[in-house]
Amino acid sequence: MTQAPPTCPRCGSRLASAPGSPAACLRCAAQVALDQEDTNPAPPPRPPLDVASIAAAFPAYELGAELGRGATGAVFRAKHRALGREFALKIIAEDVAARPGFAERFEREARTLGGLAHPGIVAVHDAGRAGPWFFLAMELVDGVDLRQMLVAKRVAPREALAIVAQMCDALQYAHDQGVVHRDIKPENVLVDRAGRVRILDFGLARVVRESASTPNLTRSDQVMGTPLYMAPEQWRTPLEVDHRADIYSLGVVFYELLTGELPVGRFPPPSHRVELDVRLDEVVFKTLEREPERRYQHISELKTDLGTATRSAPAIAPPPLPANGAAPTAPAPRAATRTPRQAGSNRILVLAVGLVIALNILLLVLYFLWTRGLPF
Repeated sequence: MTQAPPTCPRCGSRLASAPGSPAACLRCAAQVALDQEDTNPAPPPRPPLDVASIAAAFPAYELGAELGRGATGAVFRAKHRALGREFALKIIAEDVAARPGFAERFEREARTLGGLAHPGIVAVHDAGRAGPWFFLAMELVDGVDLRQMLVAKRVAPREALAIVAQMCDALQYAHDQGVVHRDIKPENVLVDRAGRVRILDFGLARVVRESASTPNLTRSDQVMGTPLYMAPEQWRTPLEVDHRADIYSLGVVFYELLTGELPVGRFPPPSHRVELDVRLDEVVFKTLEREPERRYQHISELKTDLGTATRSAPAIAPPPLPANGAAPTAPAPRAATRTPRQAGSNRILVLAVGLVIALNILLLVLYFLWTRGLPF
């Protein structure tokens, strides 16, 4: 009997036939995370910016609520008075903008980011400086970031595969344009209410870090432990990092989406933590190779292997490890089975033994009669 395809328990839409526990579709998972956003507030990573000063510097915008705050500044909902359109206005903190060489690099990178046009990348519509504030006017996305979805525990394996596939498309496009993100992490990946994945802050990490007087990437105000998502070469040679650093960071995000954990130290394959096609272990591990030459050399190669592993017949994954990391209990031994030839040989052996026993009993009876002088 053919099993019915899985459907979303909230909206009833058909889900991809991939391994994993039942979960909502991406659209509904994002909505659930939105609903829980107020009940899971994250502590702000830096003091609030001077809102009065920002509002005075941007008379063309009606400044709204703060949408988020990170290591480089804050993002506000802002409505353009003339256009009547809402934007996400990212304001760079003054201490970040004061670093030597920041202004020149920001202007160069802003031009590059303004030329990126892909449905998986949050568009930049304007950039520059107003008074003491450097800013980016970005497309306003009505959704949540992956961190909020992870906190809400609304990412099952099939959602993780869909998210990573969309991220591959956006990153490959950016790499083809010569743009490297360098700060891929759950906070920089949004999922809108329609289930579309959008990556933001393209290139900004490079602008900020290259402007520092020293290549020290471990800042006290870094959001959510960003160094845990960095490729090893970002620590060793930060000024020589290429697009393969994004592949490593994507692998960290992929592992976290699948398992809810970060791949730190001696970490098990994802299939040991969740029911998953074991061939995806190889895909994840290849993205996490410490040496860039051993990783996927292009994001498109990763997406190809991802599609191959999910389209073909699923391989059997080993049972997931318990949360404490103990080895799984060994399965009970199966009863032995015998072939027809083995069964026939056993029957002959039983008959032979029976005949020997009967002959011995007969001989004992005859001996008893003979010793008593009885006829037989």
